[in-house]
Amino acid sequence: MNEAIGQSEEFLLFWERLSKVAPINRPVLLIGERGTGKELAALRLHHLSKRWQGPLVALNCSALTPSLIDAELFGHERGAFTGAAARHIGKFETADNGTLFLDEIGNIPMEVQEKILRVVEYETFERVGGSKRVEVDVRIIAATNADLPLMVAEGRFKADLLDRLSFEVLFLPPLRVRKGDIRLLAEHFSRQMAIELGLDEMPHFSDHAISALNQYTWPGNVRELKNVVERAVYRTNGLRINTIELEPFCSPYQYPDTTVSANCAASVKTETSIPNDLFIMPFKAAVETLEITLLSKALASCKHNQKKTARQLELTYDQLRGLLRKYQDKIK
Repeated sequence: MNEAIGQSEEFLLFWERLSKVAPINRPVLLIGERGTGKELAALRLHHLSKRWQGPLVALNCSALTPSLIDAELFGHERGAFTGAAARHIGKFETADNGTLFLDEIGNIPMEVQEKILRVVEYETFERVGGSKRVEVDVRIIAATNADLPLMVAEGRFKADLLDRLSFEVLFLPPLRVRKGDIRLLAEHFSRQMAIELGLDEMPHFSDHAISALNQYTWPGNVRELKNVVERAVYRTNGLRINTIELEPFCSPYQYPDTTVSANCAASVKTETSIPNDLFIMPFKAAVETLEITLLSKALASCKHNQKKTARQLELTYDQLRGLLRKYQDKIK
């Protein structure tokens, strides 16, 4: 689940608008990219509404076939179709006096859209295979990343239903426009991962690492950031994270002439380089600087596999571990 954490203007404005419409007993349409937290927004809408003591029922409309969506939403009577051995209560009945969250509503077929429209207008429906009218009092929250007005123009979504569902339309801000929230979220996820791993202290991101996070466009939004941060925390050997892997699907066995994607190139960026003034440093400081640089570069190139790193540096595994302990707060 994405986290409702942020301090950017875009983030605060969205939650202010959500909080204002939550107590009003009208449908709300949430529009946002994957990973922006549509489920979390629906949960907040329900808990801030006057229906907060009632049920919150969710249905992912993209996870079911068109024939199953009908039965899942409205239920069915015994014998309504092959395999219907008993009466099934649908989502609308389950959500009576509460909230029904329809995720990916753009995937609902037209014939089912018509039945939803009737429920919104008349608060009644019939189960599949039944003739008895069922009365319900349900508030609908719908979510999608689809262009519903375009779908209406193309005849793939009912205009009347879109009108009924869009009393308020809230656009969830993508992470790339939430300036200042990336570091806050990264530290939050890092803290959570450190607790899960049983670490005594939380690893912190270097300025270089934060810069890499801020420059990335985050097509997967907060969910993707969570994965990147947790991966960096569990791989680090110290308390400072300098290397960020943004794309986990970059093969280390790529052919030399194969084009490397921008994400893969960004994934191997590190802060390490040999200082120009190495040879005018005091001897001990120069040796320490060179050891840290070589260790950091080798770890990055070996994807933090310590056995491979030891072989690359022609060290024993114990020698490498000793150096990593020695420079645990400085290693790249």
